[in-house]
Parts: sequence; structure tokens; C-alpha cells
Amino acid sequence: MANASRHTWLFIGIGFTSLIALLGYGLASVPWMDQIGPLACAIMIAVFYRQIWGYPEHARSGIQFSAKKLLRLAIILFGLRLNIDIIIHQGLWLLVRDIGTIVFSILIMALLAKWLKADASLSLLLGIGTGVCGAAAIAAVSPILKAKDEDTAIAAGIIALIGTVFAVAYTLLRPLIDLTNIQYGIWSGVSLHEIAHVALAAAPAGQDALAIGLLAKLGRVFLLVPLSFMLMYGMKRTGRVQAGATIEFPWFLMGFVGMSFFGSYVLGKHLILSDSVMNTIATITTFILTMAMVGLGLNVNLKDLRKKALRPLIAVSITSVLLSLLSFVSVTN
Repeated sequence: MANASRHTWLFIGIGFTSLIALLGYGLASVPWMDQIGPLACAIMIAVFYRQIWGYPEHARSGIQFSAKKLLRLAIILFGLRLNIDIIIHQGLWLLVRDIGTIVFSILIMALLAKWLKADASLSLLLGIGTGVCGAAAIAAVSPILKAKDEDTAIAAGIIALIGTVFAVAYTLLRPLIDLTNIQYGIWSGVSLHEIAHVALAAAPAGQDALAIGLLAKLGRVFLLVPLSFMLMYGMKRTGRVQAGATIEFPWFLMGFVGMSFFGSYVLGKHLILSDSVMNTIATITTFILTMAMVGLGLNVNLKDLRKKALRPLIAVSITSVLLSLLSFVSVTN
């Protein structure tokens, strides 16, 4: 009976996160909120629920399943969106820019966090999210960095909000700046936070701008794997892991790489799926990631949020502005 009860609450918890994820999608369909996206909307609903009704303790096992297991599944499925073959043959020259973006974002965030006396863990997550691929990168490196679930959720919410603001700003600036469509696409892909933000900003400039923008962005996604191993090495080298403790090997990243190769060399060449099927898989992946973020968002306590998140928010905003300006200059030269 006890096992049956635990399984019941497991499914109830999973269902609860899926319900809030659906509400997030519903909120994201409202005018103006559609620019923020379902992931950020779902996190906001989860945080609001926690403050009003508290954490649903009985459903904790299912909620944690979404926050941990489904999160890793989403990262693995996310690999299908990375076409390694295209990056190797067409995007190697963009990787240099992408490496610069990642290094710049992490270093500037670290310097600003120190200057502003911002929370170091949250700031590092935001630096990685800014440099690599937003919430997906934050979710991928959190287990390696031993980050708190609360920090992961806050960082994902902030990066989704800032990225959306910048993507909308890019679309407004596009008619006013002297860039070709290709240059504009590269600028978007090298500097914006998530794949969705790049698509939002680059699409109005045409298919060529969108294609080169996504290629530049996918190069940054590709670099998530080597960055993760560097972080593992850094955690051990700097002694941030307690004596006797071990860093959990990110096996889900191996799944991410495996799915990338599968999508690039099997789906792309032998088992060709229609665009509608691939879009469905992408939608399911995003929904699973949204469920995971709901589970993390339920850990956020707003009483501590103001003093903990305000300074990292300022730091990531400054970092994003500097990254955007630097990328713009590099594209025009």
C-alpha cells in the first residue's frame, strides 16, 4: 500500500508540473506575454503558486522527478536540434566568434558580480546562460556546479526575460542599423541568449539571415559539451567539491551528443522525417523542459529573491548590452 501511495503521488506530482506547464503555454498565448515565451510564463506561475499555497509536499517525489529526470531527458532531446554535420562543414569559422561570446560572457559576469557583490553561484549560471544557450545551458551545468534548484530556476527565468527583451529590441533596431541581412543574422546568432530568441530576432530579416543566425547559435550549443567538462575539471581543481565527494558525471550530455549525431547522420541522411514531425519533437522537448522548470520554480522563495537576484539581474543586463555592442562591432568590421 505504501509503494502504491508513493507511485500515486509520483504521478500526481508529474501531472501537477505538466498542468502548470500547460498554464504557462496558455499565458504565453496572451498578447505581449507571447514575447516572453511559455518557459518563463510557467516559471512565474510556479513561483506565484509557491508563495500563495506553499510547496505541495505530498507531490514532492513527482515534482522532483520532473525537475531532475525530465530535465535531463529534455537536454538529451535538445541534441536533435544540433546538426553537427552543418557546423563542421559550414560553421567552423563561426565557432571562433562563439568561443569569444562564451568566454566574454562568463568573465564579464564574474567581474561584475564581484564588483556588485552579487551572488556568485547565480551569476555564474547567468554568465553561462548568456554565453551558451540560455535556460538549456543553465539546466545542463547546474548538476555539475552543485547549484541549488532555486538558483537554477531564478537564473532560467531571468535569462528568458532578458533574452526576450533583447530579441524584441533587435527587431525594432533592424531597420535603423546599417547591416546586411547576413550580418544581422550573424549578430543575432552570436549575441542573443536562446535559440528561440535568435529565431524571433532573425526571422524578419529573411530566410538567409535566419539560417546563418541559427548556425551561429548552434555553434554555441555545440560548445556546451566541452564547457561542461571544463567546469567539471575546474570544480575539482579549485577544491569546490568537498573531500570525498564526487561530481556526478553528466551522462545526459553523452545522450545529448548521441542524439546530435543521430539527428545529423541518421535522420538527416537515411531516415528523413518531415518538418512537421521534427517540429512536433521540438515542441515536445520544449514542453518537457517547461515541466522541469516548473519543478525548479516551485523551490523559489520570493522572500529571499529581492536581495539575491537583483544584483545578478543588473550584472547580466550590463553583460548582455556589452556583448551585443561588441558583437555588432565585430560583425561590421
